[in-house]
Amino acid sequence: MKVPMDSLRELERERGISLDTVVEAIEKALASAYLRMTNADETRDARAVIERETGEVTLFAQEIEIDFDTEERTLLREWEDTPSGFGRIAAQTAKQVILQRLREAERDLTFGEYSGREGDIVTGIVQQHDHRYTILDLGKAEARMPPQEQMPHERYEHGMRLKAYIVEVRKSDRGPQIIVSRTHPELIKRLFELEVPEILDGIVEIKKVAREPGHRSKIAVVSHDRNVDPVGACVGSRGARVRMVMNELRGEKIDIIKWTDNLEDFVANALSPAKVKEVRAQADQTALVIVPDYQLSLAIGKEGQNARLAARLTGLKVDIKSESQMHSDGEAQKAAEAEAVAAEAARVAETEAAAAQAAGEPEAAESTPSEQPKPVEQPS
Repeated sequence: MKVPMDSLRELERERGISLDTVVEAIEKALASAYLRMTNADETRDARAVIERETGEVTLFAQEIEIDFDTEERTLLREWEDTPSGFGRIAAQTAKQVILQRLREAERDLTFGEYSGREGDIVTGIVQQHDHRYTILDLGKAEARMPPQEQMPHERYEHGMRLKAYIVEVRKSDRGPQIIVSRTHPELIKRLFELEVPEILDGIVEIKKVAREPGHRSKIAVVSHDRNVDPVGACVGSRGARVRMVMNELRGEKIDIIKWTDNLEDFVANALSPAKVKEVRAQADQTALVIVPDYQLSLAIGKEGQNARLAARLTGLKVDIKSESQMHSDGEAQKAAEAEAVAAEAARVAETEAAAAQAAGEPEAAESTPSEQPKPVEQPS
């Protein structure tokens, strides 16, 4: 009986699967098949040898001794015992091993293709959706999107085409496991790279992203070319570029602001579209923002969303107050200061009076005219 070596060599050339690796796997599988066929007990073992040139298969039976304390196996004797009619079993075993190696090679190839793409963006078609995860068909592989990586209120219907961000690629027995996300902040960056050539060329850079998936995002951009407006480049003609990104994110609103090293200006920009009158950066990583009265609700945003995103973008705690609130706070502060001064004066007076009494000096406040000493009359 023989193994088709020409086919194995062709497989090595076309698929890159090592000939020696496949032959060794077939030899092990043939030895196991021989032991099953002969109903060998634990004192018997077998070894198969395939001639590399001709493909001829030889089976060797082995008698062994096992030390059950150390689990050492000692070979007592070995003899050739190639069964007649073993050719059909050998051919079937070789076929199974080759198919298995092909599957493993394809898995390794797919893993190698995607393992270096963590942080990249892929386009997939929804194949399955349930409470555990959504499966995307990427062509050569499948990607999984867990619930925590799915956008709220987004429906994933079979056949839907969408883009996702590769979070992690893991190797498993069933092939590579590709974990993707629709909520990751970096997805915004990758989508803008597809739509804005200036970002891909390095002229415009997205410095920071703050995102509440499915609702609203803020991105801070800067230009490395004084002739290029970073905000205008990302918005595009009549908003075409940012609209493409918003459409891909199913209508998620995106605020594009200009990055600046000046902290006060950056905080003011981050609160866009609200108009800011003044920003006071404080030592405790807090920024006090003063806005006109009619801009207060816009600066805070619905349920505090605008202020929350601005805080994430700047890395500061943002305290927003209107001009009226600042005026009221100022008046209250003045009153409190006056009260404190009066209290301090009263305390000082009380302390001085107590000190005088302790020294035995009469207090002026307790003296009356009747108690004053009468003048001594001089003799005439």
